[in-house]
Amino acid sequence: MHCLKSLRPANVGILQLFKNAGISARVGADNIVLSRTQQPVPLPCWVAASPNTHRAFHQQKGPDVDQGHSKGRLMSSMEDMLFYTITDGKEMIPLSQFVSALRKIGLLTSDPRLRDCVRQMRQYSRDTFGPLMMDKKLFRRFVANNILLLTKAFQKKFIIPDFEEFTQQIDRMYNDAQQQEEGQVADYIPQLAKFSPDLWGVSLCTIDGQRHSVGDTKVPFCLQSCVKPLEYAIAVHELGSEAVHHFVGKEPSGFRFNKLSLNEEDKPHNPMVNAGAIVISSLIKPHSNKAERFDHVMEFLKSMAGTEYVGFSNATFQSERETGDRNYAIGYYLKEKKCFPDNADMIAALDFYFQLCSIEVTCESGSVMAATLANGGICPITGERVLSAEAVRNTLSLMHSCGMYDFSGQFAFHVGLPAKSGVSGAVVLVVPNVMGMMCWSPPLDRLGNSVRGIHFCQELVSHFNFHNYDNLRHFTKKHDPRRRSDDDPNKSVVKLMFAAYSGDISALRRFALSAMNMEQRDYDSRTALHIAAAEGHLETVIFLTEICKVNPYMKDRWGNTPVDDAVQFGHDVVVSVLQEYQRTFTEKDSSSSDMEEQKSTLDTLKSIV
Repeated sequence: MHCLKSLRPANVGILQLFKNAGISARVGADNIVLSRTQQPVPLPCWVAASPNTHRAFHQQKGPDVDQGHSKGRLMSSMEDMLFYTITDGKEMIPLSQFVSALRKIGLLTSDPRLRDCVRQMRQYSRDTFGPLMMDKKLFRRFVANNILLLTKAFQKKFIIPDFEEFTQQIDRMYNDAQQQEEGQVADYIPQLAKFSPDLWGVSLCTIDGQRHSVGDTKVPFCLQSCVKPLEYAIAVHELGSEAVHHFVGKEPSGFRFNKLSLNEEDKPHNPMVNAGAIVISSLIKPHSNKAERFDHVMEFLKSMAGTEYVGFSNATFQSERETGDRNYAIGYYLKEKKCFPDNADMIAALDFYFQLCSIEVTCESGSVMAATLANGGICPITGERVLSAEAVRNTLSLMHSCGMYDFSGQFAFHVGLPAKSGVSGAVVLVVPNVMGMMCWSPPLDRLGNSVRGIHFCQELVSHFNFHNYDNLRHFTKKHDPRRRSDDDPNKSVVKLMFAAYSGDISALRRFALSAMNMEQRDYDSRTALHIAAAEGHLETVIFLTEICKVNPYMKDRWGNTPVDDAVQFGHDVVVSVLQEYQRTFTEKDSSSSDMEEQKSTLDTLKSIV
């Protein structure tokens, strides 16, 4: 936010200087050739202003401008800067290019946070004949309620800053896992056997709502055992950990997930095996009827998934009831051992458990559910708190230790992340404080886990440092997608100086929007303004002074200021611009009203970040 922190009404004297000078500027590929004419200088199309809107954006106010007006100008400047960043300096682009830019940073048109923006775009599409083009006026109308979200996204302040590069690697892992052809589709539930073994999809959703999908991610499938951590989380959210674990343990069982086995206290070993999940199902809304209990859980899951698909497969539910002899045996064993709460109906609990296993999701909706767990119980695309922090912590702990059937220890060792698999071929994976993922492919290994899903998870942590015990200092060969590519200060300086040298306004605009310090110095203590002034890049000088408000008095190691460099290389107009800016910069620093305005602007920016 460095270049934004001192945004104030621009100096009208600079504009008047051009009119009085009678000088025009032509921007070349490498430098600006200046020639004397009788025409005024055309104003450049900057990040925060265009020839048509410059005066509106930089309209000078008196010293008594109130905080509301200050915020209004700030929001206007952010909209303009964002527009020109997306359009790469153009005044108009196809609407599809804007949608594509959103997708590259991970924002989909189905995102509830963009509902008003998408509604405006659809209305414009219906009312327009011919090519759908977007200018700055339309852009402002579209993003009026989303400017803070979009600015944060394009500033690369989301948890995965270089999202496009990250998803390209995800796609490569997906393609690699697709080559895995081992495993068999589960057939002990007839409805599951109908799925093609070629189906394979991966979706992810970060805690900032960035989303990406590849493969068969819109095909509905049943959660099966993947619902177990979700119903446990609901129970803990409503009853608390102590009440829930009065009936169920916390330890891995060491047995098959459907074995008739209890721990030393005659409790199910944990909520991730069938016995534990059946007992948990008896704890949720125990005094409500069957329909109310099912609707209650469905509402929870829909809230976890944002606005994404959550359905129910009645055919699978009937298959579960007809072929669930093992689960009925577990139910009667639990009843014999008095594992259920008083007055609980064992058959009703089993029916409810079968219903929950038959709830349908897609990879896309499942990834949002997983991201809600990764985000501490808050759905990332709606901002709604669905689960308590206690419920999420306990759920992730049990997923880590017990979530992958008899492969849980191996998975915790090699992958080191909370996960839960189901016999439908689903694998829910949670990277705490980063993202959630849903992988789905029906072929299973001998332990009941998706072959492609397991392979993908292992590839993920072999490339990225997501394993819980990856040491960020010593695992240097792994990549950290949470780190911005411009975090290296040396690379940052080189990029900034080269952009100033070549007069690349588009690059400078991107740097400014990403909160780069535009006053960085190179090894000779020269700033970008020094370079631009020495090269005679008028537009670059105006951008750095009028928009970024850099300090014009900074000296290099030879004691020269930017205006000294402009004088040395004979760039007269640049000299005039810098001298006028120096005068206003000095006046500005001595103005108490400006200091008050800066404080209100900084307060607003803090609320943004």
